[in-house]
Amino acid sequence: MLRLLNVLVFIGVLFLGATAPSSAKDITIDGVRFGQNGETTRFVLDVSTEAKPSIFLLADPYRVVIDLPEANWKTADTVDTSGIVEGYRHGLFSPGVYRIVLDLKGPATVANSFTLPPNGQYSHRLVLDIEPTSRDTFLAGVQSSKSERPTVETASVPDVTAPRKRIAGKRIVVIDPGHGGPDPGNLGVIGVHEKIVVLEIARAIRDELNKTGRYEVHMTRDRDIFHPVRERFRIARRLHADLFISVHADSIKNSNVSGASVYNLSETASDREAARLAARENKSDVIAGVNLDTADDDVSSILIELAQRETMNFSAQYANILVQELGRDVPLLQRTHRFANLGVLKAPDVPSVLLEAGYLTNKKNANFINSSDGRKKIAQAVRRATDRYFQQMVALGR
Repeated sequence: MLRLLNVLVFIGVLFLGATAPSSAKDITIDGVRFGQNGETTRFVLDVSTEAKPSIFLLADPYRVVIDLPEANWKTADTVDTSGIVEGYRHGLFSPGVYRIVLDLKGPATVANSFTLPPNGQYSHRLVLDIEPTSRDTFLAGVQSSKSERPTVETASVPDVTAPRKRIAGKRIVVIDPGHGGPDPGNLGVIGVHEKIVVLEIARAIRDELNKTGRYEVHMTRDRDIFHPVRERFRIARRLHADLFISVHADSIKNSNVSGASVYNLSETASDREAARLAARENKSDVIAGVNLDTADDDVSSILIELAQRETMNFSAQYANILVQELGRDVPLLQRTHRFANLGVLKAPDVPSVLLEAGYLTNKKNANFINSSDGRKKIAQAVRRATDRYFQQMVALGR
């Protein structure tokens, strides 16, 4: 019991010592190392200046989360972990907050945390010593930090019946580049994370749509930053979007699989691969270290049976058109139009699709979607599909 109290008190001290994020990108992280001494795993960050972190624990899966002021990460991600740490990820979690998430092999505690001044070999260093513990002790640590760890701020869903002034009658399209920040998405054979690939594709789509002069185009993110799943479709709802397109890139063990596919929301997956994809994509918040205890019930309550049937039909209509247009210049997966219970598509009043541009685990396909030519062909297909879709809406008097 004394050991447990010491651990909980120490974690509380970490929070009391945490400072608010300082000015943007005033810290550079230029080194990361793991070491092991007995049961203790040491995690070391080389930083350009001393920074007091906010450190907390999250359960199921077991994680240690480290929040720092907004930072430049200038070191390779090829460092091997050791001991109780299975893996790590990092990125801009929110403006002013750079997040590092340590995935643990089992329950553990931060037994010690301190900073070291520069010496002849290293700059400032942040050091964490992590030790295995019981699940009960870990969960007690999670609870002790519950009131201190940050929450993800999301604006409330607006009154969707309230009119919104449109720019010269333009249709509103929201493009959502998947993942971002400490949620990198897939890493395929070309060594570029999904979050980077899809951001470039989304920018190409935005530019292609803007060139027509017919659309008011918005992006959920235009840099490498994280957004929770529910915030992505909330952005579309706040803007009273006429169409929401979430852009992703897939991966699979079989490197021979390639081609684009388009997903609509469905409570039941159309096939095993669709179910696999939904399970992975719906974990984005967990991967980024979101405190799910504070999440509201927005996503879980907006189920397909509560969504407007008309919206679902329009989503499927757009998906069918997009598949046709992609097929002109973009390699397609054999079963191109698919259905899955994807959280990002759960806006009940905005027609929504998820575009898997291709597979990062197939070298030829990965190089295509990560090339300027590939992005251009994908963007042109989306533009043609969007034109056709809204032409049909006009014919229906919408």
